[in-house]
Amino acid sequence: MSDTVQEAGQDEQSVAVSGSEQATDRDSGSTARSEADLVREGDIAGDYLERLLDLLDYDGDIDLDVESGRAVVSVEGGKDLEKLVGSQGEVLEAVQELTRLAVQQETGVRSRLMLDIAGWRANRRDELSDLGRRTAEKVASTGKTQRLRPMSPFERKVVHDAVAAVSGVTSEGEGEPPSRRVVVYRAG
Repeated sequence: MSDTVQEAGQDEQSVAVSGSEQATDRDSGSTARSEADLVREGDIAGDYLERLLDLLDYDGDIDLDVESGRAVVSVEGGKDLEKLVGSQGEVLEAVQELTRLAVQQETGVRSRLMLDIAGWRANRRDELSDLGRRTAEKVASTGKTQRLRPMSPFERKVVHDAVAAVSGVTSEGEGEPPSRRVVVYRAG
């Protein structure tokens, strides 16, 4: 398996969401981590995932990156990787949490790393961006508030970002996990 570390030179700004969404969707207790700390998190995560793939006898290449103040780990390659995604990404979420715990065990700090397997999260991001944009455009033209189905924190963040790119509308979170959803309404 090949491990590559790419250091992102630019910071991406995340779109502000309501205070309750921030508290729910982000680890509000975490402090800013240096790029070196995030690269170390990625290395630890990569080692953990490499051992997991070896135990499962799955093929895959691990790519490490730093984006938007978090370590990003991608596993690409082998045909068996779809099994580590599961239906609607539920297995991926579990593997991500286990990987975060492995990093925390070694560093003593809660990790916010993002894991993608077989490109599922990247594809899902594209789908959700399109959903958020289409919903925002519909709300902008009709003025009718739209409530989307419940989503994970990752999914809600992507939708909020897409809605923020459309003028005249805004979004906020509503409800409690696991039933938390994005509500899009006309601004003003």
